[in-house]
Amino acid sequence: MGEIVYVRGDATVPQAKGVKVIAHVCNDRGGWGKGFVLAISKRWQEPERDYRAWYRSRDGFELGAVRHVQVTPYIWVANMVAQRGTRTGSKGPPIRYDALDRCLAALGDHAAELGASVHMPRIGCGLAGGKWERVAPLIERRLCERDIPVTVYDQ
Repeated sequence: MGEIVYVRGDATVPQAKGVKVIAHVCNDRGGWGKGFVLAISKRWQEPERDYRAWYRSRDGFELGAVRHVQVTPYIWVANMVAQRGTRTGSKGPPIRYDALDRCLAALGDHAAELGASVHMPRIGCGLAGGKWERVAPLIERRLCERDIPVTVYDQ
C-alpha cells in the first residue's frame, strides 16, 4: 500500500515522470472562477471549457461524477463534482464527502487504467470548506490502497 506524499509546490506542475492526473473538486452549479481552478485555467483552457459544456449539457453532471480531460500527452485533469454550491449554508460547508468518495473511486479506476500518478492540492479543503482529516482517509482508501502514487501540493 502506498501513502500520500506531501510536497511544497504547484499541483499544476506535477513532480513525477510518466502519466499524471491532476485532481480537483468542482461545484455542482457550473461556477468556475475561484480557488485552484484559476491555476488550472491559467495553464490550460480545456478543463474549464469541458466543465462548462458538461454543466450545460447536464449529461451525467451530478455530485459524484468525474470528467477526465487530457491536456498534454502525459497530463490529465480530473474535474470531480463533489461540492454542493459555493457557500456554507444550513447544511454545512459545500463539500460532500460521499460525492468525493465516489469521485475518488472513479479517479482510481482511471489512474490505474493509465498507469498514472495522481497530483492535487488539499482537495475539498479550500472554498469547499472540508476538513483534511476527513478527506485524506478517502484518498488513502480509494488510491493509496490500490498502490496509485499520490502527491499533495502545499503552497
